[in-house]
Amino acid sequence: MLPTPTAGTSLLRRVVAAALLAAGLTGAAIAQAPSKNLAPGFADLAKDARVVIMPVDVELFSLSAGGVAEPKADWTASAHEHMKTALNARTGKIGLKADRMEETAADEFGEQVGLHAAVARSIALHHSGGGVWALPTKEGKLDWSFGDAMKPLADKTGAQYALFIWVRDSYASAERKAAMAAIAILSLGRVVLGTGIQTGYASLVDLRSGNVVWFNRLISTTGDLREAAPAAATVENLMAGFPALK
Repeated sequence: MLPTPTAGTSLLRRVVAAALLAAGLTGAAIAQAPSKNLAPGFADLAKDARVVIMPVDVELFSLSAGGVAEPKADWTASAHEHMKTALNARTGKIGLKADRMEETAADEFGEQVGLHAAVARSIALHHSGGGVWALPTKEGKLDWSFGDAMKPLADKTGAQYALFIWVRDSYASAERKAAMAAIAILSLGRVVLGTGIQTGYASLVDLRSGNVVWFNRLISTTGDLREAAPAAATVENLMAGFPALK
């Protein structure tokens, strides 16, 4: 015969049950928590959704001994080709129904490309970075829009979405490296000069509403975009978390 439950054991069972229920509810809430990279109400991308992939907006710089960033056209050209190849492979792998806009055709949309860069920087600062820079009115949500500024792109391409990628990277020149070594020796390692940083943004924009429905940011001190493998790795990192196709 089983012992009759006492008031103490009954209370304990109720406490344990409540704890398990709370844990289950908490787990469900976590599972259902919206991604910070997705706009409210946007979860996935329809398989037949048409997406226009804008040319990669990338530029590379050399840091002089004094830290001045000097644009390098040949470096930029190499990085652009490597990233273009990697992006085509990445979007093809996920089965994205996409039209790739060539650089000459994109000249017509320089205003939209420049606007994306400005808005992406704001999203990176006020949303991805957060902290003291977070905007209270956004309530932590990816709630950013271009309004009707992207409508010409929709009218021209017939696409519903546009994928933008913006990247800037810099590398220390030989003079910069020499200055770094000298200052490190003289300061006994207490002062270190920067060697350059890679910053990138990827955005999926609904061309009909103008809303940014997905956004990702990359900040790295490693990876040479002048080489194919590191450039491909940068594209993979930027495309991490891209909306699933359903």
